[in-house]
Amino acid sequence: MNKQLGKRFIKLSQGIKKWLSRVPRELITASFIVFCVLFLRYLGLLQSVELAALDQFFRIRPYEQLDDRITIVAIDEKSLRYGFPIPDGVIANLLKKIQANQPRAIGLDIYRNLPPKDGNEILINTYKSIPNLIGTQLLANNQNSHVPPPIGLNSKQVGFNNLIYDIDGQVRRSLLYWHIDNQPYESFALKLALLYLESENIFPSKGVINPRSLRLGKTEFIRFQENDGAYIKADARGYQILSNFPKPRCHASNVDFCAFRKVSMVDVLANKVPKNWIQDRIILIGSTAPSIQDFVFIPYSSDWMKEAKPVPGIEVQAYFVSQLISAALEGRPLLQVWSKFWESLWIFSWSYLGAVTAWRIRRAVSSILAIFVGCSLIFLIAYFVFLLGWWIPLMPSLISFVSSAIWIINYLAHMQEELKRSTEFLQKVIDTIPDPIFVKNEKHQWIILNDAYCRFIGYPDTVLVEKSEFEFFPKHEAEIFRQQDELVFQSKIPQEHEEEFTDAYGKTHLIATKRSLHQDAAGNVFLVGVIRDITQRKLMEEELKRTAAELFRSNNELKLKEDHLRYLAYHDPLTCLPNRKYFAEQLYESVNWAKQNNLLLGLLFIDLDGFKQVNDNLGHEIGDRLLLVIAQRLSNSLRNSDIVARLGGDEFTVILRAIPNVQVAAKVAEKILVNITEPIVFNGRSTKVSASIGISIYPDTSLDADTLIKQADAAMYRAKHLGKNRFEFA
Repeated sequence: MNKQLGKRFIKLSQGIKKWLSRVPRELITASFIVFCVLFLRYLGLLQSVELAALDQFFRIRPYEQLDDRITIVAIDEKSLRYGFPIPDGVIANLLKKIQANQPRAIGLDIYRNLPPKDGNEILINTYKSIPNLIGTQLLANNQNSHVPPPIGLNSKQVGFNNLIYDIDGQVRRSLLYWHIDNQPYESFALKLALLYLESENIFPSKGVINPRSLRLGKTEFIRFQENDGAYIKADARGYQILSNFPKPRCHASNVDFCAFRKVSMVDVLANKVPKNWIQDRIILIGSTAPSIQDFVFIPYSSDWMKEAKPVPGIEVQAYFVSQLISAALEGRPLLQVWSKFWESLWIFSWSYLGAVTAWRIRRAVSSILAIFVGCSLIFLIAYFVFLLGWWIPLMPSLISFVSSAIWIINYLAHMQEELKRSTEFLQKVIDTIPDPIFVKNEKHQWIILNDAYCRFIGYPDTVLVEKSEFEFFPKHEAEIFRQQDELVFQSKIPQEHEEEFTDAYGKTHLIATKRSLHQDAAGNVFLVGVIRDITQRKLMEEELKRTAAELFRSNNELKLKEDHLRYLAYHDPLTCLPNRKYFAEQLYESVNWAKQNNLLLGLLFIDLDGFKQVNDNLGHEIGDRLLLVIAQRLSNSLRNSDIVARLGGDEFTVILRAIPNVQVAAKVAEKILVNITEPIVFNGRSTKVSASIGISIYPDTSLDADTLIKQADAAMYRAKHLGKNRFEFA
C-alpha cells in the first residue's frame, strides 16, 4: 500500500513538474507575486499606504468652484471675548440676525449641554421660532460619551455629529444613519442637506440598484462595507459612505486654497456680513478657534512636503453637506470601489504585465525605464478613475508590477551569469577536442565554436557567432541542418546524422554530425554538435565497392565459395543465426565502440525452459523446428542494430548496442519472454516453452567483455533457480 502511494506521489510530482515546465515563467512569477501581495493586503499590512495614496489623489485633484451654497459662521478667537462657552443670549442674538437674512437652513454645531446662562429662556424661544434650525448631539460609542441635544429643539431638529476615524486618525468616511437600540438617528450633515433639497423638490427615496440604499436626486449612495477598497475589517456601523471631499478654491486672490466661505461671528453680530452671503444658503455655526481644539484630520490636512494641518470640525461637516447636495443636484460622483474579484484581477494584470515586460526587454536600463513608465501608467489610470469617482488599488498594483519585473530581471541576470559560466566551461572543453564542435542556442544561432570547426568551415568565429546556418551554407544544406537541430530540441534525445557540407571555399564534404542537448543550472538549453569528416572514408568505401565489384566479376565463383565458407564459419547451420565465434567477435567490437562513444551496451544470455521435454516427448525433429521458430521470434524482437546468436543447444545470446539506459534492456527482455511463451503448433499439436534470461550491462556491470559473458551467464542461472520464465540483472 505504501509503495503504491509512493508511486502515485512520484507520478503526481512528475506530472506537476512537467505541467509547470510548459507554463510560461511570466505567469508563474506573476501568480506568486499576486498571491503574496493579496495575502499582505488581506492581513491589512498595505492599508496605511493605500490610504496615504488615496490622500495624495485628493491633494493633486483639480480645484473646483467654491460652494456658494454654504457659509460658515466661525466662532474664532476674537469671538471668545463674549466668554466660553458663548452665553445663551449671544447665541440667540446670532441666530436671529442670521434668520433675518432668510437662509435655507441653519446648522448649530456647538454643544449646549452646560448649565443655562443668561438668556437661556430667550435662546429656547429662539429655537422654537426657527423651524429650519438643526442642532447637534453626540451619540455614545466606545470612544466618547453621550452629549444630549440642545434643550428646546425637537427630535426632527437634531442630528448627530459623530465622526468615523481610520487607523491613522483621519476622517475619510461620512456617517448618514445610525440605529441605536432600534432607534434611528440621522446625521447633522444629512438633515441640513435634506432641508436644502426640499426647496428643490428632492426627497429621500429607495435605491434602484439596492432598495435598502438611500437615493437623493441623481445619486444613489452606496453603503460602505467593512472590507471595501483598502479597508480590512473596518468599523462599518450605521450607514456610512466613502467621502469624496470637494476641493474648492477661494475667491480671494491672496489665498491659494480654502474650503468654504467663512465669516466671523463677531462680524455677523455687527451686521458686517453681506446679506447675499446668508440668504438662500446653508449657514453652519461652529468653532474655528485653535484654543477650543475642535479639529480633525482629512486627506487635505497634510502633504508629503508639509506639516500636517487639521481642519475645524465645522469645516468637515461643511464638506459632508456639500458632497450630499452636489451629488443629488449635479450628479457629482461619489467614491466607490470595485468588487474583490475585479480588484484582484486588476492587480494580477499589472503583475503579469511587469513580468512580461521584463522578460521581453531583457536589458537592465530599458527594463528600469519600462518599470518607471509602467508605474506612471498605473498611477495615471488610478488617478483618472479616481476623478470619475472610483477608488481602485494603487499601491498593490505598483508593488505587484515592480516586484514581478524585478523578479524576472533577477532571474534573467541569473540566467545570463549561468550562460556565461556555461559558455566558458563549454569553450574550455571543446577547445581540447580535435573534432569540429559547435554550440547553438534555442534560436539556432552559433554561440560557441572551437578552432577545429572554424578551420573546417573556413570562417573565423567572430564572423560566425550569433549567426545561423542559412547565412553561410546553401539553402538545401541549411534546411537539413535546421531540421536535424530542431529534431534534437524537440525530442531531447541525442541524434547522429550524415550530411553534406560546403565550406567557405566551395568544397563539399560528407560529414557525420552527432547532436545532443546541454542544460545549465538556470535552465538555458544548448545544442552541442560534434562533426566527423567522413569524406575520405566515403571515397574509400566507393573505391572499395568498385574494387569489390571488379573482384566479384573476375572471381565470382571464388567469392561465392569464400562467402559460403565465411557464412558457415560464422553462422549456426540449423537456425542461420550468428554462432559463438561471430558473437564473441561482435561483443568485443561492440564493447570497444561503446567505450569510444561513451554509450551503454546490454548483453542477454537466454536459455530455454522445457526444451529437453520437447526433444524427449516429440522427438529431435520437432525440437529442431522449435529452435527455428524461437530464433525467428528472437530476431523479430530486436532492432536491426542488435545482434542475436545461438551458442549451441537451446542457448542464445543478444547484444543490445547503444542503449540509452538500463530500462531499455529490461523492456527488451520482457518482450522476448512474451514472444517466446506464445504457443507453437506442430502437426496439429500445441507445445509451449519459456526462457530464463540473464542480463549484464556495460559499463555498469563490467568493463571487460569476458566478464560480461560470465556475469550474464550467472544471472541466467539465477533466473532459472528463481522460478524460470524471467530475467535477472547481473
